[in-house]
Amino acid sequence: MADSVSNSYERSTPPLRVLIVRVGAMGDVLHAMPAVTALRAAVPACEIGWAIEPRWASLLQVNERAQAMSAQMPLVDRVHAVPTREWSTRPFSVATLQSVLALRRELRHERYDVCIDLQGTIRSAVIGRIAGARVFAGPDTPRERQARWFYGMRVKTSATHVIEQAVEIVDAALHEVYGGVAPLMTANERVPLPVDETATRWCDALLENDTRRVVVIAPGAGWGAKQWPAERYGEVAARLVANGYRVLVNAAPGRQDALAEAVVDASGGAAQTVGCTIGELTSLLRRSSLLIGGDTGPLHLASALQVPVVALFGPTDPSRTGPYGSRAVVLRSAASVISHKRYSEAEAGLLKIGVEDVMAATMELLDASFGASASSKQGVYVKVIA
Repeated sequence: MADSVSNSYERSTPPLRVLIVRVGAMGDVLHAMPAVTALRAAVPACEIGWAIEPRWASLLQVNERAQAMSAQMPLVDRVHAVPTREWSTRPFSVATLQSVLALRRELRHERYDVCIDLQGTIRSAVIGRIAGARVFAGPDTPRERQARWFYGMRVKTSATHVIEQAVEIVDAALHEVYGGVAPLMTANERVPLPVDETATRWCDALLENDTRRVVVIAPGAGWGAKQWPAERYGEVAARLVANGYRVLVNAAPGRQDALAEAVVDASGGAAQTVGCTIGELTSLLRRSSLLIGGDTGPLHLASALQVPVVALFGPTDPSRTGPYGSRAVVLRSAASVISHKRYSEAEAGLLKIGVEDVMAATMELLDASFGASASSKQGVYVKVIA
């Protein structure tokens, strides 16, 4: 069915124009990308725009000069910068109003047929509404309930994982456009991420003349409750280095990162901090054997690149936002309680995950034979810690 629909649509002019709204954060953008990849595969002739916060735009394009559908911009045809972070610092200023109006003109100039809000917030719904698309679709139960008032089409989702929910929303929007005949959508296509040649050269220099397998540790988290202790990451790092691996600790680029430094200190200097841009981290992960981290952007980037991950989950639900697409061991305590309250201290259940638990999962994934007995889809194995 997908071939017949896409082929018939490719013969029509102009091609379908679709706007995706998912402004951030990093993990949220990555969770939306499989649905857009499926859209591209199902209807290759469509033209896709993406409204995104500028600091995450490098997930879609190397820079503003990148050509659409090239290695430097492989998924979308155009990127619309939406500086929501800047707007929030001065919401009532003339400059913010001018920026919003400029975005409205830019979006309307593209004459999108379909707009799909995969963020589900009031802000993203407003951005989608001002685009003026004929079809504006969003989730029936968005993250912020008031957002649904802006949608012309509300999509009820049945999947648990946010990646599969996004696929359902995109599929329903296409169903509406095609008058009852929709492409078959899946989230199984490999997500194309930009290839940054400058970042590749940086990575070559970093790893030059070192034949050890690389393990990346991403100790950060959106808030403290999701953050496993730095001293435990450090102990894991020290043991991996002693076993012949090179351990690199992801750090914020261009400035001192106290958390990353704490991990290195706890490793006795065995690990090394690496301040990475998104492009550099992408290049590094392409050359890595494993990533260890919590429910955070770098973990989801590794999954999108199909790099094995050890995922440490506490107050967030791995069945909803866990790794998807790569071989993974998810560690979570039975004592953990789902909560999105932004506490500064690590959640009690997360603290029940010990160094030995992480080491066992790490060595299991580094063993190339892992995966043959994984029972759940996508090669993800959830291990519950007592």
